[in-house]
Amino acid sequence: MKIELRELLPTVLEQTDFESEASLNATIGGWAKSFIDLHHDVIHSSEQYAQRYMAGLRKGMEAEGPNAKVYRRNFGRFRVSSAAQRYFMLFLHRSYLKHFDELSRKRPQLDEAEIWIGQNNADYGLLVTPRWNDTTENWENDRSEIRHFGPLYWTIGHVLETGLVTPRDKDPIRFDSIHAYLTFFKNVLVRASGSAHERAIAQRYVQHVTAATDPLNVPLLIPEFRYEGRAAKHRYRLDFCIIDPLTMQKVGYELSPWSTHGHLSKLGGLSGAEINAMAQDNFEREMAKHKAFFRAHGVFALIYTDRDLSDPDAIFEDMKIRLAPVDQTAPIDFNLIDNFFAAAGGPTYHAV
Repeated sequence: MKIELRELLPTVLEQTDFESEASLNATIGGWAKSFIDLHHDVIHSSEQYAQRYMAGLRKGMEAEGPNAKVYRRNFGRFRVSSAAQRYFMLFLHRSYLKHFDELSRKRPQLDEAEIWIGQNNADYGLLVTPRWNDTTENWENDRSEIRHFGPLYWTIGHVLETGLVTPRDKDPIRFDSIHAYLTFFKNVLVRASGSAHERAIAQRYVQHVTAATDPLNVPLLIPEFRYEGRAAKHRYRLDFCIIDPLTMQKVGYELSPWSTHGHLSKLGGLSGAEINAMAQDNFEREMAKHKAFFRAHGVFALIYTDRDLSDPDAIFEDMKIRLAPVDQTAPIDFNLIDNFFAAAGGPTYHAV
């Protein structure tokens, strides 16, 4: 692409009033940040990048004010030359490919790039780019490297790349194979909860990952997701959570048998009103937990009660939908791309 751009350059400069290659490239490249959210937009192809750029330019030309006049004038400068139009399109395609890693996937914000899981005094951290800070004597993310992280975020490949960390301990827990992590997941992370229902789901997850054609890209089934992170004392934990590695969307799974989430004991001598008040308090506390997770972490939690828990296969079928993330690439308007500079008796550019 660079070679073709250089071959086109003399003709473009001859047929337009751009003074130099630097001026030409600055005109095209300098607009990108105005038309595309380069930090947060997820763009899956160079065609989609070009489409968003041109849609933004069209919108900018239709607006009022000095910027719109500049956009219209520069649009006209390209429209008078087929070589300039070819240069324009080739430059956009090259720009996307040069920044493919940053543009093609959604990245977690810094405050989302660290999660903590597990029981009190048995908690573990999963970070995107963990590094030990000798000053604080604790773990933190290397924020400058988050966007360059190789594996898909929050997948089996992620935990094999980074391992898990523990508070105040500079030695991470590493896993040399998928089997090693799954064994730790099942026999340490989930077993500590003491829930037979969680163990049943964990066993099905292990089987799912083991049978996957691309196990490294299977999202993690995150157990005991802690509401207040690494804080020693915290209010809430979710039984399981899955984070979509492509969208960063979080879905929680709460296994709520009546015996632990709603059962009322020592009711002798209590009035119906008092019993109802106790039941209401249980319900309010449970709902407060789920609202708190949604407000603080954007986690929408599905709740499974005793009737659901009698069929763990059905519960895991719900989870499997989230364990196979799909790229949601927006449709590309090829008509816009192909006909952006099409002359339909329109005006050529003039100085403004």
